[in-house]
Amino acid sequence: MKASIIGAGTWGTALGILLAHNGHEVTIWSKFQQEVDALQETHRHKNLPGAVIPESMCFSSDLEAALKDQELVVLAVPSIFVRATAHEMKPYVGEGQVIVSVAKGIEEGTLYTMSDIIEEEIPQADVAVLSGPSHAEEVSRFIPTTIVTGAHTEKTALFVQNAFMCDCFRVYINPDIKGIEIGGATKNVIALAAGMADGLGYGDNTKAALITRGIAEIERLGVKMGCRMETFNGLSGIGDLIVTCASMHSRNRRAGILMGEGRSYEEAMQEVGQTVEGVYAAKAARALAEKYEVSMPIVEGINQILFEGKSAREAVRDLMLRDRTIENVNVPFDK
Repeated sequence: MKASIIGAGTWGTALGILLAHNGHEVTIWSKFQQEVDALQETHRHKNLPGAVIPESMCFSSDLEAALKDQELVVLAVPSIFVRATAHEMKPYVGEGQVIVSVAKGIEEGTLYTMSDIIEEEIPQADVAVLSGPSHAEEVSRFIPTTIVTGAHTEKTALFVQNAFMCDCFRVYINPDIKGIEIGGATKNVIALAAGMADGLGYGDNTKAALITRGIAEIERLGVKMGCRMETFNGLSGIGDLIVTCASMHSRNRRAGILMGEGRSYEEAMQEVGQTVEGVYAAKAARALAEKYEVSMPIVEGINQILFEGKSAREAVRDLMLRDRTIENVNVPFDK
């Protein structure tokens, strides 16, 4: 199979390495010729230590050439660049060409998920998503990973599953595209909170509370938006949330740690040196909570810290002192 990766970041490169490992002809596209030249010369990625890029992989800054006659296209640019990149791709995408979205985010102005954006910009494409607990640093070194793909039809889901699945990368299929994307985007906001707790010197009790109550917030929002609760109990929900809150591979957690230690989000993002999706998703998640009238106190607290000058320590205190309530309104006491 001929496959192209649009975006030469860590995640796109890791998926390209995996597809090449599976025997596919892989081209990685970057908008920046300097990046293309470096990858071509070294077959190494500066942010993927220990990963070896196969000699069989090709690199290009020519978008038309990277898209022409490709059976599978993986759109792997950061979420804030998905719309602009999809708009550039549109003239070169064929009818029914499969595009797999792997960015995790929600567009702030429209509150669209990434697949919503791609389908609006490239209506002729057959859009699928791929998400789950999967750090690029580990996937690129063939460490066993499990993930989920969502698509509008079982045929497309199986096509994506077959392209990626191997002895180190297990792929499940799920028709709930929206649920997969909401879980993947909003967990980054909760991961910022988990990192802040670490930066403040709090312990495992606090981390467990944030993960547990965080998935409750994500589920409430997703179900109100028409998604399946089962999705949030799976790989793209609680699975992705756990790994993002617990691992030092997580940019969101690392940025949160720095903010817990007193840095601004701008300083934290600069020190991390890569896109911190949770910062961009926070406002959109808050707007979705307001639109669907869903209580998301952790998301609200993160917005207050990021954009309203509230300290992380004060935000945690306010979360702890919220009004007393039942853990799950769907499990009431007998009257």
